[in-house]
Amino acid sequence: MIELEVLRSTHFESERFIHVRYIFIFCCYTGLSYADVYALKQSDVSIGIDKRRWIFINREKTETGLRILLLPDALNILDRYADYYKCIFSNRLLPVLSNQKMNLYLGEISSICNMRRKITVHIARHTFATTITLNNGVPIETVSKLLGHSYLKATQHYAKLQGEKIGFDMGRLSKIISS
Repeated sequence: MIELEVLRSTHFESERFIHVRYIFIFCCYTGLSYADVYALKQSDVSIGIDKRRWIFINREKTETGLRILLLPDALNILDRYADYYKCIFSNRLLPVLSNQKMNLYLGEISSICNMRRKITVHIARHTFATTITLNNGVPIETVSKLLGHSYLKATQHYAKLQGEKIGFDMGRLSKIISS
C-alpha cells in the first residue's frame, strides 16, 4: 500500500504519465485486467440495487460475468475522465494506451518513484487481490468472483499471504475464541 501512496502523491509533468498512473490506480481498486479496462465503456457502469455504481461486464479472457462495486478511488478516477475528449471520441471510460505502452510508461514511473520493483498493469490486479481485498478481510471466494476466475485455485496464486495478514487473522480468531 505504501507504493500505491507514493504513486498517488508523486507529481508528474507528463500528461501520459498522469493518465497511466490513474489507469493503474483504477485497476488497483477494481481488479480489472488490461483487456477489460481497455474495453470499458460507459454502458458497462450501472446503478446497482444498493444505489451505488457498479461495473457489469463479461471478462474478456474467460467470458465470466463480473460485477464490481466502484470504490471511492475508482469512482473519482472515472469522474475525472467523464468529459475527457479522448474518452468521448473513443467511447471508452478511460484513455488506455496499448498494453506495451502502458507497461513501458509504468516502468518509467516506477523508476521516478524509486520503487523497488518495476510495476506493470498486471501488478495492479495483484494489488487488488492482495492489498485491497484479501488484506482487508474479503474472503478468497469473493476475491475469486471479483477477479472473474473460474476456479479458486487461480485466485490462490494471488493469495500469497504475508506474515502481518496471518497475524491479523489469528489475532481476530484469538479474540473470538477467548470471548
